[in-house]
Amino acid sequence: MLMHDTALVFGRYARQTLRSRLQMLFGVLMPLLYLLFFGPLLTGLPLGTQGDSWQILVPGLLLQLGLFGASFAGFAIIAEKHTGVVERMRVTPVSRLALLLGRVLRDTAVLLFQAVLLVLAALAMGLRAPLGGILIGLAFLAVLTVALASLSYALAMKVAGPHEFGPVVNALTMPSMLLSGLMLPMALAPGWLDALSHVMPFRHLVDAVRAGYVGDYASTTMLYGALVALAFAALGVTAGTRVFRRAGA
Repeated sequence: MLMHDTALVFGRYARQTLRSRLQMLFGVLMPLLYLLFFGPLLTGLPLGTQGDSWQILVPGLLLQLGLFGASFAGFAIIAEKHTGVVERMRVTPVSRLALLLGRVLRDTAVLLFQAVLLVLAALAMGLRAPLGGILIGLAFLAVLTVALASLSYALAMKVAGPHEFGPVVNALTMPSMLLSGLMLPMALAPGWLDALSHVMPFRHLVDAVRAGYVGDYASTTMLYGALVALAFAALGVTAGTRVFRRAGA
């Protein structure tokens, strides 16, 4: 029943997305601009870590795509609340968990599609990474999207409108981006800033994907990243499910 309901909800939102192909392409525009205009600046610079500049930048851009793409997913359900879509779904027998998972899986599929475009562009520009590392990066992106999209929908169900949702998400995503070393490795930072970044869970995901891009699969960095990603996803889905069930969305 849950799988059937989830597939129905996923299909509904996937069809909506396919009718707006430009939205899918514009979602990857910012990471592509970073790739095109920022990537060449790093070529040949000593970045204080394993891998060349592309193996450092591309994993960061992948997770940046997930960070911003999934964190702002809740805007869609705010619009649905105001137009009565959520109210109509409330009276259906569809599983409340499926109403969350269907949306989240649609977001995950869209971001994975955008991520593949980003990686292909990076390969054309000079990225050299093992296939296993690229697949690991996509897997981390998928898990991150599940976690953040679930939390985003949960927050959107709680706030009154976009004027409350946007500032909260910005207040959370900006420190995550700055302290996780998305653009440049935190090994370049002063000691106190590097130490502070370790309390940011997102940093462990970035380090793990970069380890995968240099073929370092069996390391504590990869283990920590995987554990943090799975714990974050479990937290996000649990919180999102609880809010959806209480709200009757």
